[in-house]
Amino acid sequence: MQHTHNYPHPIPSSRQYPDPRHFRDLERLGEEITQLAAHIHAATFQLLELIREFDEQQGWAGEGVNSCAHWLNWKCGMNLGAARERVRVSHALPELPLISAEFREGKISYSKVRAMTRVATAKNEENLLSIAQHGTAAHVERLVSQYRRLQRDEALEAENVRHAQRELSWMIDSDGMWLFRGKFTAEQGALICRALEAAMDQMFHETADESADVSAEMLAGVDGCLPVPHPVATRRADALERVAEAWLAGKEGERSGGDRYLLHIHTDGETLKAGGCKRRDSAESELEGHGCVSAETSRRMACDSSVVHWHEAPDGEALNIGRKSRSIPPATRRALLRRDGGCRFPGCTCTRFVDAHHIHHWADGGETNMGNLVLLCRRHHRLVHEGGFGVSRKRAGDVEFTYPDGCVMEPGPDQRFRGNVVSIKAGNRGRGLDITPETLPPRWLGEEMDYSLAVTVLQSSE
Repeated sequence: MQHTHNYPHPIPSSRQYPDPRHFRDLERLGEEITQLAAHIHAATFQLLELIREFDEQQGWAGEGVNSCAHWLNWKCGMNLGAARERVRVSHALPELPLISAEFREGKISYSKVRAMTRVATAKNEENLLSIAQHGTAAHVERLVSQYRRLQRDEALEAENVRHAQRELSWMIDSDGMWLFRGKFTAEQGALICRALEAAMDQMFHETADESADVSAEMLAGVDGCLPVPHPVATRRADALERVAEAWLAGKEGERSGGDRYLLHIHTDGETLKAGGCKRRDSAESELEGHGCVSAETSRRMACDSSVVHWHEAPDGEALNIGRKSRSIPPATRRALLRRDGGCRFPGCTCTRFVDAHHIHHWADGGETNMGNLVLLCRRHHRLVHEGGFGVSRKRAGDVEFTYPDGCVMEPGPDQRFRGNVVSIKAGNRGRGLDITPETLPPRWLGEEMDYSLAVTVLQSSE
């Protein structure tokens, strides 16, 4: 007699069980990933070594680039923030031999190294490295964050103490001289120092053309005479008087949201033109109250400004003074800011304090329209005018920059090189690195991290 059994579920066949070979393939795949990650960590250490050497020798300078980070952003396609971090870490590693040794062999990741170098010193790097070896990158980031918070709290408390101790007092000496004594915070001191330096520079320029008068310079004193030129301390006293006088007058302290430049150019009409600077009698323009500047400098200043046209007689008498006009209308400027967003010079990320540059200068007949304008920061605007760099717009509408020798500047990352895993591994082996899947062992077994104890240990090692 035949019996039929009804099973609630079908009996699984052997083909529905995972194949053991599948687990072995995944294990090999995981080992390949960890091994390649270690190779990449070791290669990143070499990259940072090259970046530090490149930065120390200023290999990025001379191309209109602001810094090594800007060069990495331009040539290597790195985010500017990430590029700055790599430059910072590259300069920190030589002072941290233990961390550098582990990083060089690919035993710790760049993420851990980046976090540790924010607080690592020769005294605490051993403790930090121990945590990095046994914990994850998240552990290291959190520990560093808590340690920095403790340092900030201590620094804030010390700063509040210093702030409370600020003071300024004065007295009149027996001979009628005023004596000032002050104690300022770092911020106040730097601001006062900068104001005095600016006033001293202004007074130096005002007296630069004065003829030497020995009798006037040899001032009598207690010991016979004072040294010439006057001591720095004496000029600082004069500068403090200048700063006080300017503040009381109100003129130096006023801040206006008006035009950046109001040019009163005393010159003939040919000087602003591109060919005018070739003439000997048109090599300079006189800016009223500011001396003389080169023709090309006056072209740059007039490139994006408000201009008043003066018509003068040969003896300097004003015959006609035109109305002030803007070289860039406000509506055009808004559209230009929206289109370019910031300086268009290769590798530059500046978005503030930018000028609208006429590719074909308006003095030479260039139109003030979007097709003839490009935003440049102040530094690169000067390089284009006085530094010999060139800018033009191609038929497709793209902006093209050239070096002073006429060679075209690459607008973005250098595409000549490609990643090569084989060469990375071979290079690491050539440096004597024995990197295997066990180079990055997972030492964290899930235990809870005692951050309070770890911060205490770091603090005690200082």
